[in-house]
Amino acid sequence: MTDPPAVPVRDVELVVLDMAGTTVHDGGEVPAAFRAALAAHGVAVTDEELAGVRGASKHEVIRTLVTRHQPDALPSLVDEVYDEFRAALAERYRAGVRAVEGVEDAFDWLRRRDVRIALNTGFDRSIAELLLDALGWRDGVVEAVVCGDEVPRGRPAPYLIFRAMEAAGATSVHRVVNVGDTELDLRAGWNAAVGWNVGVLGGAHPRERLEQAPHTHLIDSAAALPELW
Repeated sequence: MTDPPAVPVRDVELVVLDMAGTTVHDGGEVPAAFRAALAAHGVAVTDEELAGVRGASKHEVIRTLVTRHQPDALPSLVDEVYDEFRAALAERYRAGVRAVEGVEDAFDWLRRRDVRIALNTGFDRSIAELLLDALGWRDGVVEAVVCGDEVPRGRPAPYLIFRAMEAAGATSVHRVVNVGDTELDLRAGWNAAVGWNVGVLGGAHPRERLEQAPHTHLIDSAAALPELW
């Protein structure tokens, strides 16, 4: 098997990265919050069910899982479970948040080469801002942050990437690098027709699962992004 081709840095306009599991250390906070919120309403989910929705818009995940297990559930139940999920997740993140080791150095490397950086996430704005504040990424770190509640549909739809391009002033999908740790991240990159679609190991999904998704590169960590160049 040959190595994938290097990415010419002069051709890259924007790098779009996922948050939890890609740039923010994944300590299992998201699945734990899902389980707690769903179990409080009598919904027990399997590991495989949760793995299948990692990377998706969190409100869409709640709606899918609640209606799968309780087909007659009222829409108000979905909203109630989602509010409990947000509260449970915020509590876990307030206990401690840290960046993936080396990812801030990768950000610096990209900025020194005039490559713009955007974050996208299935979280809503309130959770994303909690993470940005905890990490000190509010100002001067990235050009844009796009959240799951700000687009018509979450991943695998390409809208998070398109909105990030718009916010960061990027004009060509062929000059965009998409980076994420889930199958849905990579499917969104494929649907957006980005120039480079990079899977990150060590997050939500193992290599075997990411290899089945469309990608141009698989790397050990987002910290290794400079090695693509």
